Amino acid sequence: MREIAVNLQERSYKILVEKGTLQRIGKRAERLGLHSPIAVITDPTVQNLYGDVICAMLRNQGYQFGLFCIPGGEACKNLDTVRVLYDQIIDLGVERQGGIVALGGGLVGDIAGFVAATYLRGIRFVQVPTTLLAQVDASVGGKTGVDHPRGKNLIGAFHQPSLVLIDPSTLKTLPARELLCGLAEIIKHGIIGDPKIFAFVQKNLHELLSVDEETYADLVARNCRFKAKVVEQDEKEAGLRAILNFGHTIGHAIECLTGYTRYLHGEAVAIGMLAETLIGLRMGISSEDLFEEIFAVIRDAGYPLDLPGVSAEQIVEAMRRDKKVLQGTIRMVIPKRLGQIEVREIKEERLILESWKDLQSRLRTTGPPEKNDTLSDDVGATT
Repeated sequence: MREIAVNLQERSYKILVEKGTLQRIGKRAERLGLHSPIAVITDPTVQNLYGDVICAMLRNQGYQFGLFCIPGGEACKNLDTVRVLYDQIIDLGVERQGGIVALGGGLVGDIAGFVAATYLRGIRFVQVPTTLLAQVDASVGGKTGVDHPRGKNLIGAFHQPSLVLIDPSTLKTLPARELLCGLAEIIKHGIIGDPKIFAFVQKNLHELLSVDEETYADLVARNCRFKAKVVEQDEKEAGLRAILNFGHTIGHAIECLTGYTRYLHGEAVAIGMLAETLIGLRMGISSEDLFEEIFAVIRDAGYPLDLPGVSAEQIVEAMRRDKKVLQGTIRMVIPKRLGQIEVREIKEERLILESWKDLQSRLRTTGPPEKNDTLSDDVGATT
């Protein structure tokens, strides 16, 4: 078992990475001192895969519980879904000493965490992430929330989990696109702060795309350690934690402009990392060699690089509605070299406009990425 501590004084918790940890959820809940009843929040696909296991383990430990499903997809990440969950949890009778188990991907974790943060002014919750994206990013750090029609994650709260349980064997059930979605965040961590992670991805891309569980157990743990160190220094994104937004400023704009349907989050972030590096190139911070190195990994992994049919002007307007804007000025993470970044204010819109058009031109000349034979064609429901 790999164990990572997130040290935040009275809000400290552990991340446990271990094959088969789903079957120990009941005992882990008991050690935390969670009282019955417990609310388990998941989505239909994850319920079909792991719902029976989780329910059996809680039942064996003597817990009363309710299993509540939210619809899959970004369209359900809103206050209407939260209201339904409030009703179900109140009917179940969850009390202050009870808790919530978030079983699923980042979307489930964000919604369940927001409900936990706001129900009875805050109750404990356990993150059980079943997607790579959630395991290396969304489940760690306490960011919870839902979308607003005008922007992604505009409504939320910081609410740290009491425990994060990661079972790398759940990655075997992931569709190919969802695996790449999480790998984008891993690549991001390598660029912004841990070049060894980036080098590991470069060297072991085949094993990662074919989902070798031991390879992922080590890599997930290393990514969790990296993010934990950032969160420990800046829990509520007052400064350092902003580095985790690399690729997200433009990535969130792409998601919003395409209705959260054309790209998965990691796919949009991959495009965002390329665009933001080109902005850095125009600012004299990034280099052409750095862009080519990042582009090579993203291309070889097989991310969709057919840019959406939105204008550079639309990208800028969507970015202005993002929560990372400070006093009307767009702030962006710019890579200087692998492991070193700068957070800059982008006061000249032309930098964004020109870089977006430059990226469009570069991708037209390279053509679509080659299909990876190691990836499944299954791009349906996710876990």
